[in-house]
Amino acid sequence: MASAKRPRTKRATKPIRRSAAKVAKPAHAKPRRSQRPPLAGAAKCTVDVTINGRQYAFEPGRDLTPTMTLAYLLRDKLGFTGLKVSCDEGACGGCTVLMDGKAVLSCMVLAVETHGHEILTIEGLPKDDPIINAFAQQSEPGYGTALQCGYCTPGFVMASRALLNENPRPTLAEVKEALSGNICRCGCYAGIAQAVLHASEKIAARGGH
Repeated sequence: MASAKRPRTKRATKPIRRSAAKVAKPAHAKPRRSQRPPLAGAAKCTVDVTINGRQYAFEPGRDLTPTMTLAYLLRDKLGFTGLKVSCDEGACGGCTVLMDGKAVLSCMVLAVETHGHEILTIEGLPKDDPIINAFAQQSEPGYGTALQCGYCTPGFVMASRALLNENPRPTLAEVKEALSGNICRCGCYAGIAQAVLHASEKIAARGGH
């Protein structure tokens, strides 16, 4: 005859008692990073740049983001709308400005990269600049005008300014090479090249300035 099974009994478990006392931290323990006091004499990092002769100090995180382009800073933040952002990928030259006298595509330069540099936009050129005058006056039979809608003109002017800074008396071939990265949708290339050559003559007549 099968014996009757005894009912299982639950084992009594003792509650785990946690000590209410806090574990004392050693005196040499370092505070958490968020609690660390700022370093004495620490200065905020700024991006210092000269634009059209005026000095600016931009604070990253407040004035600049890591991905902000120079073109965005100049046009949207500072209002230098002479430069044009057309392709926004460095293919048309409409956003050309000068950085330390050299032509750069501002849509391809990060704003934070301009620290310690000098930037010149078309607004920073004097009104009697020989290149501006040559573009405005260019309208010769066989060459035509140097500007039509004018959208690309600032980029061409700044690229021409960079060329004549380095080479005040360029040949036609050198002018074409220097401006090969700029696009004119109106097709004024012949007039533009002629205007640059005339600007070179004007600069020579003024003693190379």
